[in-house]
Amino acid sequence: MRLAFFINLAFTLMEVVGGWWTGSIAVLTDAMHDAGDCLVLGTAWYLQRVAMKGRDSHYSYGYGRYSMLGGWLTSVVLIVGAILMLTFSVPELWSPNAPNSLGMIAIAVFGLAMNGFAAWKLHGGHTLNERGAYLHLLEDVLGWAAVLIGGVLIHFTAWAIVDPLLSIAISIFILVNAIGTLRKGTGILMQEIPAGLDMQAVRSRLMAIPHVTDLHDQHTWTLDGSFMVHTVHIVVADVGHTEALAIKSKAREELKALGIHHATIELEWADEPCDLQHH
Repeated sequence: MRLAFFINLAFTLMEVVGGWWTGSIAVLTDAMHDAGDCLVLGTAWYLQRVAMKGRDSHYSYGYGRYSMLGGWLTSVVLIVGAILMLTFSVPELWSPNAPNSLGMIAIAVFGLAMNGFAAWKLHGGHTLNERGAYLHLLEDVLGWAAVLIGGVLIHFTAWAIVDPLLSIAISIFILVNAIGTLRKGTGILMQEIPAGLDMQAVRSRLMAIPHVTDLHDQHTWTLDGSFMVHTVHIVVADVGHTEALAIKSKAREELKALGIHHATIELEWADEPCDLQHH
């Protein structure tokens, strides 16, 4: 991830110079995209190390949530940048300036090679951070393929309007992806029920355990988009110590089968009052 970051950073700086040299707003727009990816890679590289720290006196669940914080903040930066580039590129539709098409083609070929190499270096990663960084670099490869096609088209047809159209397309692509990431990150921060987890299925599995008569105060959230946490009060009847231990063990098995990694289970007897029963 460190190597991918430095490759992307070096190329982003070259891109800014190349965009100014060629006069291509599409190249400058993709430079902004790559600058955003530098933020993604840089924060992911740093926060991945932070997220590996275990629990301590300050963070009882550990530092896992830090691994998604970088992506959330970067999404905000990318949204602002994409909107800014749209304010430059949309007016260009009415009076487009012809860019240096050969320069665009040269930069695009170099961009494909550099981003392709960085993506290849990350393709074997297994963590959520590494996977996210790999997908960002794949987006860059697609963006440079679009710039290459645009450069070739401008060179052979002299259609200068292709440049601002490419810039608008790249900006919209960035906006859609960044808004999606922002929504997902906000859901995690607000402790939204994880996508793909059926709470009715959770209830059905727990209610099917022998001696379980009811359950309440059930909450599920995720720390970082992958590690799921669950708390629940399970009401039981006619059980002793041995049966209670068996119920807890079975409940953990059922929750683990549904993808829940950390479960806190409280057993209550049917005649035991609970202030959280209706929460």
